[in-house]
Amino acid sequence: MTPSGRTISHWTLRTRSLDLGRRTLVMGVVNITQDSFSDGGRFLDPEAAVAQALTLLDDGADLLDLGAESTRPGSRAGNPTEAEVTAEEEQARLLPVIEGILKYRPDAILSADTYKSDTARAVLLAGAEIINDVSGFTWDGAMPHVCAKSGCGVVLMHTRGRPEEWRAQAKLPPDTLIETIRAGLSESLAIAARAGIVAEAVILDPGYGFGKKFDENYTMLARQEEFLALGCPLLAGLSRKSFLGHTLAPLFGGDAAPVESREIAGIAALVTAILHGASIVRVHDARPAVEAARIADAVLAGN
Repeated sequence: MTPSGRTISHWTLRTRSLDLGRRTLVMGVVNITQDSFSDGGRFLDPEAAVAQALTLLDDGADLLDLGAESTRPGSRAGNPTEAEVTAEEEQARLLPVIEGILKYRPDAILSADTYKSDTARAVLLAGAEIINDVSGFTWDGAMPHVCAKSGCGVVLMHTRGRPEEWRAQAKLPPDTLIETIRAGLSESLAIAARAGIVAEAVILDPGYGFGKKFDENYTMLARQEEFLALGCPLLAGLSRKSFLGHTLAPLFGGDAAPVESREIAGIAALVTAILHGASIVRVHDARPAVEAARIADAVLAGN
């Protein structure tokens, strides 16, 4: 066990495994959407998405997470007045990008960010190794069985409610917040186990920004190591999150810092997450994250 509390382990994927805990792994994000909060529309074109994926790998990303539906507040998934992205639409965005990446980098480790079992089934057949389910297996009852059958790696994230509910949610006291997340992750683990998914295939993500008020994310970050008691490695996705922009508001005339001005804050949060037990960090810009992770890992090795 390292000083951060994270353990040395192997993450079992569909066709291979990854070492975790010896050094922090960097997961690069490619949003194949028109309305992502961070880069909406930039990579909707398959060629642009593939080019961005290759750039992330060249800049040191260990694996990639491909998403075709935004779950930010106000997105189609979080807006009752708009139809959510269908499984067919999601697959139409994802499959050409998976094919393109694997054409140029056959050994690339690809994760698909989806909560839809039909999409999961299609992307796993196309070569994805991991399913990253923001609902932690709670929005589609068939998802755990699809993942179990394929033997893929899974990321189970905690989301408090649905995106359309987030703005109206009450702030929770710190202990209640941590226990709520822990209970939700425990439920996701139980669902996975009942479906026959081996423990070595599972990574947990506390879900920064997903149904958490601005300051609640700092409580989560400060107490992140507590989630290691659930027995699984942790992934932290902090890159460009709105709570970072909110904290920087005094430096931007009282308005939340725009997305493009959150990179340094994101690196600070990333290093904190590593020092508090994260084995994987999910980022939009790989090179700065890789460099920051090297320093954080050196600090851990020096304890």
